[in-house]
Amino acid sequence: MDLPRKPRQSPRENIIPMINVVFLLLIFFLMTAQIAPPEPFEVTPPESTAETPAEKGMTLFISAEGELALNDLRGEPAVIADLQAREPGFDLTLRADARVGAEKIAALLLQLAGAGVRTVKLISSQR
Repeated sequence: MDLPRKPRQSPRENIIPMINVVFLLLIFFLMTAQIAPPEPFEVTPPESTAETPAEKGMTLFISAEGELALNDLRGEPAVIADLQAREPGFDLTLRADARVGAEKIAALLLQLAGAGVRTVKLISSQR
């Protein structure tokens, strides 16, 4: 007597290990990501052909109108006073708008040197 055989079903795939890996990757990327605070105002940096990326650190922003911003401080008197209150010999990154005049940057560099800034790095965009 021949009984009809049940067709063999392939075993169901277990996706739990894949879900675990996805969650581990998600946690890894969340832990290693650096969340940058928003810029205080829109800045279009000047163009450059240099290929060296800018380093992270304390960044001074200059808007197209010449307004200064450092962390939560706004305005030239507040920013310069904060820089003078720090220990002399620190480095500063300058992110100036391309429309800011060179005379404004030159005058600001003299003030920064008087406030104890050792090195100023200008941020620019690549062509």
